[in-house]
Amino acid sequence: MVSALGMTATLGGCGSTGSSDTTLRLVAADYGDSAAHSSAHYWKRLADAYHARHPDVTVDVSVYSWNDVDREVRRMVAAGHAPDLAQIGSYADYAAAGKLYEVSDLLSIRTQADFVAQLADAGRWKYAQYGIPFAASTRVLFYNKTLFADAGLTPPADWSQLASDAAVLKSRGVKFPYALPLGPEEAQAETMQWMLSGGGNGYTDDIGTYTIDSPQNVNTFDWLRDDLVGKGLTGPVAPGRLDRADAFSAFADGQVGMLDGHPALMRQAAAKGVKFGTVPAPGRTGRAKAAMGVTDWMTGFRQNGHAAQIGGFLDFVYDRKNVLDFSRAYGMLPVTSSASQAMTDSPTAADRQLRPFLDQLSDSRTYPVGKTSWASVSADVKKDIGQAVAPGGSPATVLGRLQATAAADDSADQG
Repeated sequence: MVSALGMTATLGGCGSTGSSDTTLRLVAADYGDSAAHSSAHYWKRLADAYHARHPDVTVDVSVYSWNDVDREVRRMVAAGHAPDLAQIGSYADYAAAGKLYEVSDLLSIRTQADFVAQLADAGRWKYAQYGIPFAASTRVLFYNKTLFADAGLTPPADWSQLASDAAVLKSRGVKFPYALPLGPEEAQAETMQWMLSGGGNGYTDDIGTYTIDSPQNVNTFDWLRDDLVGKGLTGPVAPGRLDRADAFSAFADGQVGMLDGHPALMRQAAAKGVKFGTVPAPGRTGRAKAAMGVTDWMTGFRQNGHAAQIGGFLDFVYDRKNVLDFSRAYGMLPVTSSASQAMTDSPTAADRQLRPFLDQLSDSRTYPVGKTSWASVSADVKKDIGQAVAPGGSPATVLGRLQATAAADDSADQG
């Protein structure tokens, strides 16, 4: 979700010099943007607090950057040294291999019932929940208030206005009137948001069948190629070579008029003094059908057999206060209903800033993470989708090729 530090931090949750009866090993991703703001500090406080209440359980936490965490967990599992807990980007392949506990084997009924239903449902593999939502975000359209005010523009409510606003910004010398990051870092996110904006369901239909080359999706990328990219409204870098991190940095530098963004962009832009506004993502003729939601996952591995201890610690992790503390510290959305309601009711400015994202969460659509084929499909999208909007590109051909590969991968996984 948020790519942060190229660092690894290992910390212990032991609040005393004595040894505990059980040591849980947790591998977590870093949401911080500096060493001082690393998630390692959050986990140390949480592990220490839990050990103070439960002296027989120590939680040792290793924190890795988003660039490394999934690979490190995969390495550990392959070597036969799975952690007890891993907070990572996917879960389905581990569930399919029989390596994970079902959520019902770990969490209390009260904790299970508190998750936002949309997110809990996304954690299912073959009708059983294995992925536990940990942190979430949605996308909205960010716009540079200064550039819009100077040009006499209002934020767009549909694609036609988005294109006309971008044309005015281009005429005024804005480097990226609309930043369209379809480069290999996170193209699957921008792609899905545009699919939803065009009236499609995203990558799959309502029963989970891949529909990447649906007529709505092909029409969406035809429009992007012809009405944005083809008219020079997406800036000097080809969308297929523009990464999300670079687009966010350009927005924070005042070089971007509009782009889709998640909550972390607010902090990044504010740190550079950029005045920005947000509106729901515009659709073809009005507000987009749905927003894209992204969730990261907590998983419990079966290898060491610590189901009771894992469950006890996770019930503590998902306490309303702890969920709110993490969400507020790292600009993410709460994954539990109690914390979401508390944030909605909060009068603080920081919580109010997150409400446009939070309002969309319950109706958002997520990646098809319950498919073991999703990892390879996502990799293919990152590699190829930029070709669909390139000069002379054929969305029907590119999306058709992605669909054929996705369907084949899905069939092989289910076979």
